[in-house]
Amino acid sequence: MIRLEKLENRKFLEKSIHYLEATGYENIKADLEGYECPKSYLRKESGNRITPDIVAVKNGMKYFFDISLKSEKPRLLKTKWLFLDTLTRMKSDRFRIITTKGHYKFTDTLLEEINLTNKKPIKI
Repeated sequence: MIRLEKLENRKFLEKSIHYLEATGYENIKADLEGYECPKSYLRKESGNRITPDIVAVKNGMKYFFDISLKSEKPRLLKTKWLFLDTLTRMKSDRFRIITTKGHYKFTDTLLEEINLTNKKPIKI
């Protein structure tokens, strides 16, 4: 999710964190009160900051999670996903996308457009 949408979708972010905690993820970082903020990456071309929605550890592996909800700016979302996917492959980490009912088609379409069809979204 892009920064503008984080305030609107705070409840779904909390729900996602509770889901991850219940499935065994630990050391969870999120841009939410009560959690440590994940590391941001600066895009030099535009000056935009890219921050994963959630970062967690499970079985010694670091996972980056991004929440996929319908967006007014799908291009920014695609850029963020491509960057996070590349970053995680370089560092041998994992990248996952979390979505919910009513947003599956939007998520699948975006993943297909940026050729990340090997990613299966986590459906909450």
